Formats: sequence, structure tokens, C-alpha cells
Amino acid sequence: MNRLWYLIAGVFVGSIVTSVGAAVASRVPTAQDSVQQSPELYRVLLDNDEVRVLEYRLKPGEKEPLHAHPDGVVYGFNDSKIRVTSADGKVTESAGKTGDVFWRKSVTHALENVGETDVHSLAVEIKRP
Repeated sequence: MNRLWYLIAGVFVGSIVTSVGAAVASRVPTAQDSVQQSPELYRVLLDNDEVRVLEYRLKPGEKEPLHAHPDGVVYGFNDSKIRVTSADGKVTESAGKTGDVFWRKSVTHALENVGETDVHSLAVEIKRP
């Protein structure tokens, strides 16, 4: 008889834990592919098995929701100023100059253009198995 009660209690507790976990998970935003998340901000210039090349524009005051990028290179066409919110909620600001080129490790973030000019850049995303 005790085994039956343990079984019933285990099923009951397991059901509650599963329900609470599913409810919490449904409220946590998940990062999506940048182009799928904000197609109005990206233009796909090349997409093959090796790389994806994206042109990006974000107007002053515009925000881009949480999204993800793989490793790659970013080139800035103009001076710009952005506010970046990482997946863990950390907020930083950075300014870019015309012609800046940098390596970007895979990242999940949200962006806001806090400058007076468009953010205009070219991103070469590396595809790896």
C-alpha cells in the first residue's frame, strides 16, 4: 500500500513540476535568427553552405528585438551609435566609425539605434557544422 501512495505522490509532484516548468518556459523569450526576427532590417545578399552575407539598416530610434548571430565579420558603412542588450540583460553602448571592421563571436542580443544616423553595416556570418 505504501508503494501505491509513493507512486501517486510521485505522479502528482511530477505533473506540477512539469506544468510550472512549461509555464515559465513559455514566458522566456527565445532568440531567433536575425533575418526571420526582423526581415525589414536585413537584406540577404548571399546565402550558401559556407556563409550568409547580410546588409543591415537600423534607423535612429529604432529597436531590434532579441535575436542571434553565429560567428562572423561585420563592416560598418558609416558612423553610428548603438545600445546593446545581451541575452542576460546587460546593457552597453558603443560607437562605430565609418570603415570599422570587427570579428563578432556568436551572440544573442537586442539593439537600439541611439545615434543620429542609420546603423548601416554588412555582416558575413560563418556557417559551420
